[in-house]
Amino acid sequence: MPVILDTDHLTILQRRGAESERLLARLDRLAPDDIGTTIVNYQEQVKGWVTLLNQSRRGEEIVRAYDELDELRRAFQRMNVLPFTDAAQQRFTEVRKQARRLGTLDIRIASIALATESTLLSRNVRDFRQVPGLRIEHWTV
Repeated sequence: MPVILDTDHLTILQRRGAESERLLARLDRLAPDDIGTTIVNYQEQVKGWVTLLNQSRRGEEIVRAYDELDELRRAFQRMNVLPFTDAAQQRFTEVRKQARRLGTLDIRIASIALATESTLLSRNVRDFRQVPGLRIEHWTV
């Protein structure tokens, strides 16, 4: 059963701590090829660091933002990143009609999970439950 890490689970791994240890312990039980994330999660994380970079005014803030952005780039190069495919777009069109309160990027992430028959790991279980057929679990508790 492949799993997809949502942005919140990726952030937990990046920050390190008790939650990340629990998550890593569960992920260690899986084959590395069965663990991934999506290009949409990459988009969300890049957007966050670019926003911080654009708001930075002091030199040390700018340097830190670029360092974090570069670290993010390197981290994603080491991950299995699932693309947004035609099959995901088809799922997106279907899900969009059913999960109207879910944001566009979350629907794209869910659509990739559905298209690849993966389980989405996210804290946002309540919102993602709007997506029919999506397997969703929260692994940091």
